[in-house]
Amino acid sequence: MRGPAPSAVGSAARSSGRPDDRDLIDAIVEHAASTSSTTSTTSTGSTDWAAAVEDPPEATGASLSYLPVAAPRRPMVDEDTEGFEDPRRSDVDEWGRSEHMRSIIRRLYDPVYRHWFRVEWEGLEKIPTEGGALLIANHAGAIPSDAPAIMHGIETELGRPVYGLADYFFRTIPVVGTMWSRSGGVPAHPDNAYRILHDQQQLALVFPEGTKATSKTYADRYRLRRFGRGGFVELAMRAGVPIIPIAVVGAEESMPIVFRLTKVAKALNLPYFPVTVNSLLLGPLGYVTYFPAKFKLRVLDPITFDVEPGLERYSRSRVMDEAERIRASMQDTLHDMLRERRSIWFG
Repeated sequence: MRGPAPSAVGSAARSSGRPDDRDLIDAIVEHAASTSSTTSTTSTGSTDWAAAVEDPPEATGASLSYLPVAAPRRPMVDEDTEGFEDPRRSDVDEWGRSEHMRSIIRRLYDPVYRHWFRVEWEGLEKIPTEGGALLIANHAGAIPSDAPAIMHGIETELGRPVYGLADYFFRTIPVVGTMWSRSGGVPAHPDNAYRILHDQQQLALVFPEGTKATSKTYADRYRLRRFGRGGFVELAMRAGVPIIPIAVVGAEESMPIVFRLTKVAKALNLPYFPVTVNSLLLGPLGYVTYFPAKFKLRVLDPITFDVEPGLERYSRSRVMDEAERIRASMQDTLHDMLRERRSIWFG
């Protein structure tokens, strides 16, 4: 028994509104033939693209393809601004900092800042409310407590974000590295710092002593270590921004180091492994619990340099001299603050 002709099947399918596979193939072939005919006609000049738009296939009786065609992507437009919306799905900037995350951290850290450390500022008005500036400070504590206090104080009091420059080691720690980045931490590379200070005119915080400061024992508290080779001075010269020193008292006592375990540090690939008074009293919990030492921060006068910014190199002797002069000034300020302090816990 012979079945119906293919054309009859196609007609029946079209009349029922449910095209089968044969009908799809026929439609594709017919559409391709129609397109080829239109293209050849256009090349002779008898039909142009405008006519094809004015007379769509539905109107002219041409066959339609049942194959899905990807619709052109529509630009996402911000309702408040003209132009295209930022393609990012979150508020994470190019450095990994998230203002949403910073706002959460500020809410969580604010009670610690105001009621545990009871931070007091002196000379906060010396930090500019606009333009780039390089903030430097003394560093202390097995797990430093001064950086969060400085960043939180400036952000809440002046409303300016602060990018903390630190060793790339922090970026490599699972979970901690991501949290550090979201909260404003940036690997301490000269190119990163230059872009933040010069190109973006933001505030950057750096600790010239590095891990030499955070690894020192309580017996060496408030004795500033050498400020490296003065790279922070050369950076400020190149970026054309001032250096603003900040002297911090209180961080040394928040988590004082009794001694260090060198072999454990090597085994764990850490810069140092401290044994703190906190850990001796509280066990492992002591590594995340600070003593309620009274924090006092004094902002020194901004330091500018009468040199042309943007140069590839600067006088090495000038850079070293300026770095040592800043270190001596901060050391003298710390001595003055310690003489004025009457109590570790009450200031």
